[in-house]
Amino acid sequence: MSNDNIIDFSGIGKFEDALTGIIRDGARKLLCTAVEAELEEFLQQFEGRRTVQGRRAVVRSGHQPERPIQTGVGPVRVRIPKVRANDGRPVTFRSALVPPYVRKSRSMEVWLPWLYLKGVSTGEMSGVLSGLLGEQAEGFSPSVVKRLKGVWLDEMKEWKRQDLSDRNIVYVWADGVYCGLRSEDTKLCCLVIIGADDRGRKTILAIEDGVRESTLGWEEVLRDLKSRGMNAPRLGIGDGALGFWSALDHVWPETRHQRCWVHKTVNVLTEVPKAIQPRVKTALQQIWMAETRNDADEAFDHFLACYEAKYPKAAGKLVEDREDLMSFFDFPAEHWQSIRTTNPIESTFATIRHRTRTTRGCLSRSTMLAMMFKLGQCAETRWRRLRGHHRLAQVIEGVPFRDGIEVQSDRQTAAAK
Repeated sequence: MSNDNIIDFSGIGKFEDALTGIIRDGARKLLCTAVEAELEEFLQQFEGRRTVQGRRAVVRSGHQPERPIQTGVGPVRVRIPKVRANDGRPVTFRSALVPPYVRKSRSMEVWLPWLYLKGVSTGEMSGVLSGLLGEQAEGFSPSVVKRLKGVWLDEMKEWKRQDLSDRNIVYVWADGVYCGLRSEDTKLCCLVIIGADDRGRKTILAIEDGVRESTLGWEEVLRDLKSRGMNAPRLGIGDGALGFWSALDHVWPETRHQRCWVHKTVNVLTEVPKAIQPRVKTALQQIWMAETRNDADEAFDHFLACYEAKYPKAAGKLVEDREDLMSFFDFPAEHWQSIRTTNPIESTFATIRHRTRTTRGCLSRSTMLAMMFKLGQCAETRWRRLRGHHRLAQVIEGVPFRDGIEVQSDRQTAAAK
């Protein structure tokens, strides 16, 4: 096995972080072994896929550019292997243990959720940790790991009781994250809500087991937030699932709706032939990337003129949410990039979706919720403030915006003259 995946540490000096001894004792070996094991598992999926010459179609093909994982002993340079498909059908290998957006690891508490997410069971945890901790792994028996899971669940319960009256939430993103579970035919539908407050700080407001994206499930989540003191947000962003929008109208009828353009684009593209999907996607981009509402309406009507006759289902999916797709034009242009899609949720929980698709039955329902909670907390610490956060006070005060630009009142216009 090659040791090229991880090269030498740099910047080692005096360290106070708890990972110092862990990294020195075996992190290099564990990461290298884990990534190589992931690659072998990935390649085995394509064992039967062959070229016309009878050779393996999917093979190793070097490494991605190295990147650092910041630890208590300095940056660890990681090189993730790449694969190549020799039959013309593209294939990409992505490490779930070292996903693209993970940049820091400061404590054992961060490592354990990732190991669980990779599919390591409680009984296997001691063996895996021995490669990371050496002799220190003796204290991590299955019973200790189970107690740690209990601690995470207790932390989650306490987090769900937090008072929200001191946070003025302006925007909320909502989505249902579906994940595979052990010994269950149905997937866990986790109802996730992320909010941005008046200072532009994004935070996870809810992670709930919703079974399915029903109106009742979403309404319970929203009413719980309201009972804890949360205010009515100015705008809600989500996909076209009717459950969330009906619940939002029941709990906070004054909150405006913004349909996610990424979800809507996918829904429309499923109704047209693959051969024209690139053209259709470009036509949709002309709508949501327009500078003004008038330009967007013209692009919208042009789309209908081009595709409605031949693909009525695709056009119908677009028309049904026309107004809610255009709400962002009435908010500051600096916020458009953030409020047109549910990307804050998609990017945060993408790795969980990836792992539960590729690792069958790796997590129970309670463990999955605990993992989403812990990994969400880790992600929170890396989120940047909303671009143009100084505009949020104006949104709260009800200052009107047209095409992303503040509408000047008669008094303001006179004062400017």
